[in-house]
Amino acid sequence: MTDPADVDPVDVDPAAPDRPDGASPGRRRRGWKRTLVETVVTVLVAVVLAGLVRTFVFQTYFIPTSSMVPTLGVYDRILVQKAFFNWQDVREGDIVVFSHPPLDDCPGPANGDLVKRVIALPGQTIYSSGNNIYVDGKLLAEPYLPSDDPLGMAIPDASRLHPFRVPAGDFYLLGDNRAISCDSRYWGPIKGSTIIGKVILVWWANSHPVFRTF
Repeated sequence: MTDPADVDPVDVDPAAPDRPDGASPGRRRRGWKRTLVETVVTVLVAVVLAGLVRTFVFQTYFIPTSSMVPTLGVYDRILVQKAFFNWQDVREGDIVVFSHPPLDDCPGPANGDLVKRVIALPGQTIYSSGNNIYVDGKLLAEPYLPSDDPLGMAIPDASRLHPFRVPAGDFYLLGDNRAISCDSRYWGPIKGSTIIGKVILVWWANSHPVFRTF
């Protein structure tokens, strides 16, 4: 026997006849509608939260080219930190995602974000000699590269006597696969304000899940 105190009064239909399943038609209709509304609201909230996470917190990208090999391979999936990110906190060696440079005329897609490594910061000088890069007159240590990694195109219009000085608010970026990478050597330094976020994790590589942080 059902205690009246255990019945939700909102779902009670006193005018409905008794049914074998113990539920009145009105209660069943209202229960179905409430379930539908709850489901729709749950889906909408999930979509909104996912959009907020993507817009303000983290964003995932996949790597379409080999310009960052061996650090990032083709079709690798990366996670980019956007929340609490300030381009003024970017440091030498960071891998960043940034908006497509307006001066880029290299072959490939004309739009879309790019990923490269920060080599020189605002106000620093940079030049190359052979396969070596010098920042503020000192040889750049690059433990993330193979020892025999060829530079490819030299840093243009820069030498030991006349190094290139990165303008205030700009960053000089290179791909890790220097021989084929289209980077600041081709389209110059980029504005710090165009940096979207910093790569913090590779979560998919070589067709299987991984967990490699930076």
